[in-house]
Formats: sequence, structure tokens, C-alpha cells
Amino acid sequence: MAQFLAVYTGTPEARAASGWEALPAEEIRAREAKGMADWGAWMERNAHRIVLAGGPLGRTKRASAAGIDDVRNNLVGFVVIEAEDHAQAAALFADHPHFSIFPGDGVEIMECLPVPTR
Repeated sequence: MAQFLAVYTGTPEARAASGWEALPAEEIRAREAKGMADWGAWMERNAHRIVLAGGPLGRTKRASAAGIDDVRNNLVGFVVIEAEDHAQAAALFADHPHFSIFPGDGVEIMECLPVPTR
């Protein structure tokens, strides 16, 4: 089986389009509770595929030849899974709570390739 890195993304535009900020606090709490319950169920359903549960991502620093800088990106969380192929890996995230309940933007799934050897 191949391993895949799935990165949860979130943009200010997706959050604004969801109307999340305009919801009453009680509705936000209810959606958060449902979202976390559904996310937990997704994790349980796919436990046999999860290599690394991952989690939320914090602030980002970028190291380059120019030095180290604080930067912003759309990465908000990750998980590493196993699947037979890329299509099967992606299918695991169809209607994921990250974007079906929460105001997340999407999930990007990429294969973890072996390190090239000489």
C-alpha cells in the first residue's frame, strides 16, 4: 500500500462564503460539536488506513537562502493515510466534515514518494 499526505486547507474566502462568522454563537457551538463528532467517526471508520493521525497546524515560518520569515498559507491540518492508489486515497475524503460541516476549503491528497536513490 502507498502512503498519502492529506492536507486540510482553509481560506478566508471559504470561511466568509460559509457564513460561519454571521451565525449565532449557539449555532456555531452546535455545528462544532457535530463536526467534531463526525470527524471522530471518520477517524474511527478509517483507523485501519491512518498511519499518522496528524492534527491542526499552527503558525508558519519559512526558511530560505534569504533567511527565516513568518508567512501565511492555507494549510490548517494534516493526516497520513494508506491506500491502494491515489483515487482510493482521495475517495476517503469525499464529503469530509472539514468542508461539509466546518468552513474548510478542501483536502489536498498527495502520495508520499520514496526518496530517490542513486
